Amino acid sequence: MRKIYVSDFTLNKLAGERKNPLLFREKTAVAAAVEAMGADAVELAPITKVKEDTIVYKTIAANIKNAALCLPVGETEEEIDAAWEAIQGAAKPCLQVVLPLSTVQMEYAYHIKSAKMLPRIETLVKAAKAKCENVEFVALDATRAEKDFLAQALRTAQDCGAAAVTVCDDAGTMLPGELASFIAEIRPAVSVPLYVKVNNSLRMAVASAFEAVLAGADGVKTVIRGSNELKVDDFAWAVKSKGESVGISINIDVTKAHSETKSISGKIAETEIPEGNKPLGGTADIYLDADSTSQQIAEACVALGYQLSDEDLGNVERGFRRVCETKGFVEAKELEAVIASYSMRAPSTYHLESFTTSSSNLTPSMAHVILTKDCKSEISGSGVGDGPVDAAFSAIEQAIGFHYELDEFSINTVTQGKESLGSALIKLRSKGKLYSGNGLSTNIVGACIRAYINALNKIVYDTDEEE
Repeated sequence: MRKIYVSDFTLNKLAGERKNPLLFREKTAVAAAVEAMGADAVELAPITKVKEDTIVYKTIAANIKNAALCLPVGETEEEIDAAWEAIQGAAKPCLQVVLPLSTVQMEYAYHIKSAKMLPRIETLVKAAKAKCENVEFVALDATRAEKDFLAQALRTAQDCGAAAVTVCDDAGTMLPGELASFIAEIRPAVSVPLYVKVNNSLRMAVASAFEAVLAGADGVKTVIRGSNELKVDDFAWAVKSKGESVGISINIDVTKAHSETKSISGKIAETEIPEGNKPLGGTADIYLDADSTSQQIAEACVALGYQLSDEDLGNVERGFRRVCETKGFVEAKELEAVIASYSMRAPSTYHLESFTTSSSNLTPSMAHVILTKDCKSEISGSGVGDGPVDAAFSAIEQAIGFHYELDEFSINTVTQGKESLGSALIKLRSKGKLYSGNGLSTNIVGACIRAYINALNKIVYDTDEEE
């Protein structure tokens, strides 16, 4: 019995077709559903917003244990680095090099001829291979490519380290028998696994996938829902019905595929946002008013990257309601401040005693910070940095002997005038989890230091609780 590889690209497909982006929880839910039904791989959408996408993909990578996690690398060294940074924590990371191979698409998308595409394939596959052992080469619009050139391109990818190759019928003009002949003709070009992405434009996706597999394809690409793609539950049912008679099987659980497809499709449909309403998906688009429900507030917190307990969510909602009593609505940055103020009221393990900073345009900024730990011992640290705030953060890290990832920090003026009160918001990340802290002071460096320590105390408190 030949095992057929099933890779699901629902997240990639939805990213390209929805007007409103998927929420953080929707992305993680889709990935979890795909793995739960038994898919061999979960395919992510290319990174477009580095900071936001990296946070989401790192979370998904930490949760996907059995399936491979695939991510397109882009076209530059920086994009390859960003892709690898996002999924390197996965149990089975896979970087995808995705390029068009038909003449029309190469000239339209890249304005190059076939002779120049081969060196591009070589460069990108080798660069991806240097980062990740598992690299997949995806040939877009492959069924319209020149056969000799397609075979040469696939061999080039294989010789440069690709562990698998995929050919796509993006045009959707091939009948099942034609696709089978196509696969049979190009299969000898490579010895690595060959996957196929079929099209349902002719409403024959299942038949096309079956014929391609029988002709030598080692795997197929599926989606949870979609009219022009191969649906995972349809293919799973077909294999259950006919697979044994033709000697093929898949890891997909038919019952789970059906239930997860129905569940996820419903959840995604429910979050489609009517035209004119303000979405909760992106941090810049969060808008909540006094009529917002507890569920909407919780979703907004997740969209910002926070994983809060029920108790913290209750505290955040109470703080949000207080703000709405005077202001009427809350946007992203204001919600961040509410989360920082009301979630995880942690004891002051570290307390700021004093700080000194110096800064000029001739030398790096320097800072010295004295802290009290557990109201007992006094610790201190010195640091240099690009500005007094950066130097102060370095000094704190030296004092506590640990470095945390600074996800973001912002500064706002609370009052007006020469002695205006400054508010700083700090977001630190520890073990993939986000912790925010805020600080108030007439000295803006002092506000930043207090915000950092506020977030630091939450990390220490949460870590102690887990232990």
